[in-house]
Amino acid sequence: MNWGTVGADELSATLWRERRQLDFLLFLLETQLLHLRAGNWHRLTFTAAELEKVLENLRFESLARGVEASALAAEWKAPDQSTLPSLISLAPPGLWPELLDDHCRGLTALLAGIDLAAARNIELLKAPPDEAGIPSLASGTNEAPGGDADLDLLARDANIQRALAAVRSATLPTLRDFLELD
Repeated sequence: MNWGTVGADELSATLWRERRQLDFLLFLLETQLLHLRAGNWHRLTFTAAELEKVLENLRFESLARGVEASALAAEWKAPDQSTLPSLISLAPPGLWPELLDDHCRGLTALLAGIDLAAARNIELLKAPPDEAGIPSLASGTNEAPGGDADLDLLARDANIQRALAAVRSATLPTLRDFLELD
């Protein structure tokens, strides 16, 4: 049987790009966590925007991974929606089982780091500091603060909600399925 490797080359290149984006996502989550711990809540505007950008890039990488994995599955006569572990098991002897397994381990480790950083971010974002005695709108109080404090509170809470949405998007379910996690 003649095993092609063009599809494996393409999938490997796509997985490298995805790993790079995941590493950047982890960096951004850790950076946001540092700002939260330092009390730099005003930095959420920037950190949330950067998280949204990298998550958008990861959506494109996920599509590319799906295309490349399907092409490799067809090349290796495997089912169309093959996972990375199943492709590893079908890989021809030589470089590919080891290289694809390295990708699987690397992606899994990055996801574990992302999960931990995301959980820590969510914990801090759900319990923002009480600034100058002004309750957070997220705390469920119905009292409306007045003046500049009101605007500051609204802006902070909007930034918190944006950051929470971005962090919660870091679960990456299609990648988890591809790696047979969960």
